[in-house]
Amino acid sequence: MLIDLNRALKSDGKAVKAEASVEIREVVSAGERFPVVQTAPVSLEIVNIGNKKLQITGDTCVTVRIPCSRCLEDVDVPIALSFEKEADMAMSESDRIQALDEQIYIVGYNLDVDKLVYSELLVNWPSKVLCREDCKGICSICGTNLNQNTCGCREERLDPRMAKFQEVFNKFKEV
Repeated sequence: MLIDLNRALKSDGKAVKAEASVEIREVVSAGERFPVVQTAPVSLEIVNIGNKKLQITGDTCVTVRIPCSRCLEDVDVPIALSFEKEADMAMSESDRIQALDEQIYIVGYNLDVDKLVYSELLVNWPSKVLCREDCKGICSICGTNLNQNTCGCREERLDPRMAKFQEVFNKFKEV
C-alpha cells in the first residue's frame, strides 16, 4: 500500500496519522520462504520536522510460520514491529544512492508500507525458533521427532576419531 507524503510536506510541524494494511504473503530469509499467517494494520505517524525531512514512526505485528530449530515442526511466530525512520525528501534519488541511504520504501513522494514492514521483518527476524522450551528435537540417526516418539537408536554418540580408545575400553570390560 502506498501513502502519499505530500500532505505531510505542506508545512513544518505538520503531522499525519494513517493506518495501512499489510499485503505481504511470504518472507524470504536465508534462501527459504516462510508464509505470513496473519497481519495487523500498521499504525503510522508521519511528522514534517523541517527542511523537507519526515519522521516516520509506526508499529504492527506480523505472524510468520517458521519451522522449529530443533524438531522442524511449524510454529506460528508473532513478530512485533516498532520503528522510527527519518526520510530526507530534499535528496534526489541519485543523492540517496551516493549517500548509501537504503530507503527502498520511499518511492518518489510515496511511502511503500509493504516494503517498510518487510525490511523491518528482516531486521527483527528471530535467530532461533522453538516450538516449546523443552523441545527434544529429532534423532540424528533415524529422524524421529523425539517430542512425539522415542526411537531405539543408540543414545551414545562417539566421535569416530575416538573409536580406537573405545576398542581399548571394550577389551577391559570383557575381562
